[in-house]
Amino acid sequence: MSCSAHVDSFARDHLPPPEQWPELIFELPYLHYPERINAATELLDGAVARGWGERTAIRAPAGTLSYRELLAQANRIARVLVEDMGLVPGNRVLLDGCNTAMMAACWFGILKAGGIAVAVMPMLRARELAQVIDKARISHALCDAPLGAELAAAQAGCPTLTRVLHFHDPAGGLEAHMAGKPAAFADVSTAADDVALIAFTSGTTGKPKGTIHFHRDLLAICDCFPRSTLRAEPDDIFCGTPPLAFTFGLGGLLLFPLRIGASTVLVERLTPEGLLHTVEDYRATVCFTAPTFYRMMASQARRHRLDSLRRCVSAGEALPVATRQAWQDATGIALIDGIGATEMLHIFISAADADIRPGATGRAIPGYRATILDNEGRQAPADTVGRLAVKGPTGCRYLDDERQREYVVDGWNLTGDAYRRDADGYFWYHGRTDDMIISAGYNIAGPEVEDVLLGHDAVAECGVVGVPDEERGQVVHAFVVLAPGHTGDAAMVAELQDWVRRHIAPYKYPRAIVFLPGLPRTGTGKLQRFRLRELGTSGTADAPSHA
Repeated sequence: MSCSAHVDSFARDHLPPPEQWPELIFELPYLHYPERINAATELLDGAVARGWGERTAIRAPAGTLSYRELLAQANRIARVLVEDMGLVPGNRVLLDGCNTAMMAACWFGILKAGGIAVAVMPMLRARELAQVIDKARISHALCDAPLGAELAAAQAGCPTLTRVLHFHDPAGGLEAHMAGKPAAFADVSTAADDVALIAFTSGTTGKPKGTIHFHRDLLAICDCFPRSTLRAEPDDIFCGTPPLAFTFGLGGLLLFPLRIGASTVLVERLTPEGLLHTVEDYRATVCFTAPTFYRMMASQARRHRLDSLRRCVSAGEALPVATRQAWQDATGIALIDGIGATEMLHIFISAADADIRPGATGRAIPGYRATILDNEGRQAPADTVGRLAVKGPTGCRYLDDERQREYVVDGWNLTGDAYRRDADGYFWYHGRTDDMIISAGYNIAGPEVEDVLLGHDAVAECGVVGVPDEERGQVVHAFVVLAPGHTGDAAMVAELQDWVRRHIAPYKYPRAIVFLPGLPRTGTGKLQRFRLRELGTSGTADAPSHA
């Protein structure tokens, strides 16, 4: 590895050993980056240097920011981090906020100062925030003021987090600190393989996994899928729903447009109807969202002026053929399907335009290779269902986590997806090989929901699985054995659902709860999740079920 610019070496010190890394390939000439590069410098300062300073970078309900204005904001934030909050290169900075221009400016400011951005979903509760803070030993935080209560509750039990500033705070906060700062900043000259980002994913156990990505990785995802498949243009206006804390949203709604001089629309929270209005109001041309949203928007599309749209990207969960067809019938636009992973940073299999085959995700995009492995780790013949394996310029590097050995095998990244590859190199999705529940684009770990349910006095045992759902891909089903003295009725369902929503992000709550006299287990006592999935799919059980 290169000589690091980080004074705080925690992230580099806790990378997996090199022999556990995936094979990284940089076969394309434009993926060869200088030894020293700061992604924020390249994307913002570079944009102004290329003459894009007066172009619009961010559009939002509160107004617009040009590239020059966004650069000035990020520079002032970097100064606040260094001069007022004592940040040194390599410190981890929690970034807790919705999709706003200030959230984007903070993200760039962190990288400019040599910090490591750890963005989190704005729906996370104190319990979940504390897990992230502890795992990454976070010392600094920039937080959207309305989310401050949950962060304060988490901070109370996290001694490493000592410096917090809020933005969008009418009492002052970050903006007050920025007011007196010059608009220039000397960016830290980070190595291309210095850590820029730690993105957290729950995994199947509910224990957060921090996926480590370098400065060069952020540029590589901009120079792969957007260049070969999306083929966006400088006059495009991007929009969509994924939070900037998701790597899907970070790429699609921030990095990709800024890499080419385009603009992005950032709106805090969007419903399907709200996204349609956003396209109409901003004349957006490129849209990123999950299949669930496309399905729900299709029935309303004809009531909106969507003729500005030209590229629509679907990812986050499998795209049903019916959803693809419904959207195309309503808008005339063929969805660009794609699969990515937090561990890989963004999309690595996709297809667009004439290359689309309905039902198939697509082919490995230029810069990546993909194959199917059997249970023995051998490459499987065509049309054989097996484990999806991929490699490219990005790859899995977990932060101090033994699960690295499970995700990377013989140089391949194993995504946890079951696929088959046909003779033409197209990949067809067949499900998950682990217990991750993917619902409306969100990753939900069943064991995490179980842990919360077990904290309720009425719950003696429980098991949580994902059950197929036409609109959301999967929904969370909980199977509960009640403690003596409690009744499994609709009131208890509502009580347990509300309990989960209060303790973890609301999107993780079980949409259906089935009460059972006992859970199916093996002779050694291991929970048989496949039996629960069968019960959920059939809709039958030996006890009342309430949705």
